[in-house]
Amino acid sequence: MFDKLDDILVRLEEILNELNEPTVANDAARFQKLMKEQSDLQPIAAAYSEYKECKQTVEDSLAMLEEESDEEMREMLKEELSQAKKRIEELEQELKILLLPKDPNDDKNVIVEIRAGAGGDEAALFAAEIYRMYVKYAESQNWRTEMLTLNENGIGGFKEVTFMIYGQGAYSKLKYESGVHRVQRVQETESGGRIHTSTITVAIMPEAEEIDFQLDLNDCKFDVFRASGNGGQCVNTTDSAVRLTHIPTGIVISCQDEKSQLKNKDKALKILRSRLYDMELQKRHDEEAEARRSQVGTGDRSEKIRTYNFPQGRVTYHRIKLTLHKLDSVLNGDLTEVLDNLIAADQAAKLANMKDQ
Repeated sequence: MFDKLDDILVRLEEILNELNEPTVANDAARFQKLMKEQSDLQPIAAAYSEYKECKQTVEDSLAMLEEESDEEMREMLKEELSQAKKRIEELEQELKILLLPKDPNDDKNVIVEIRAGAGGDEAALFAAEIYRMYVKYAESQNWRTEMLTLNENGIGGFKEVTFMIYGQGAYSKLKYESGVHRVQRVQETESGGRIHTSTITVAIMPEAEEIDFQLDLNDCKFDVFRASGNGGQCVNTTDSAVRLTHIPTGIVISCQDEKSQLKNKDKALKILRSRLYDMELQKRHDEEAEARRSQVGTGDRSEKIRTYNFPQGRVTYHRIKLTLHKLDSVLNGDLTEVLDNLIAADQAAKLANMKDQ
């Protein structure tokens, strides 16, 4: 398993030497590429260097134990040997995870789509809460968000919302959020105190740049119309809203949040490009695609990946069978614990698959 680790150390040394060359700084693209590669290899090299040191400690301790007769010294060597062996086991696991094939989209920004499913207005209100949850989490990571499209229901809920999250590694952490999220609570309008169940769907897509997906504008039809809703003087008096139809797939995207028709057009194209790129990724990875489709589904109550139970103050993550009694904290954007658990579960599954191969 570790046969390529020495090659990684050699490659890292080569990168460091290249970065010290005066000409590299003048080539921005090359410099950025080398820095990215260095960043990817550095954790592996650090873990492997410590691994080799621990292996050497084991050899040295065993050799000294054979010659040492002083009981106190022997106890110290045995303790040192035990600690080194334990650390070797930990480092082996760390290195296995670090050597797993990396998702090429992990460093990308993401487009998040949230849609109200079963439950009417209550589902729309919950969609708005989940939108705010992701925005707060993004803020905690020092990421930036940008609203792309919004369809409100008139009482503070979102029938549908699409927004961008800009941040290093955003997709690597949030890609596990795709699926149906279920809420169980007493509605504000419910006088009998009965608990109702509603659902929303969340789709997380990596931002597709032009280098990732070439979009043929001849396949696109643009219509302009007058924006509706609150938007100030300009928005509602000019044909600034844009409806984009992708003829081959039938995908329709409407953007009207900006006063500028050009900005709305750019946003629509950004969403379309990411949706089509996401569809292409699904075709490339049939197994993952099937899993993702079954996760997102139609918003039906039976296809759930997570349940937010307000009466019990709990959140249950059905994929990994994890329940946390910290509902308020989660809705305030505290997603670190669960995302770490989801990442660990995914890594464990990949390691198990590698053993089976």
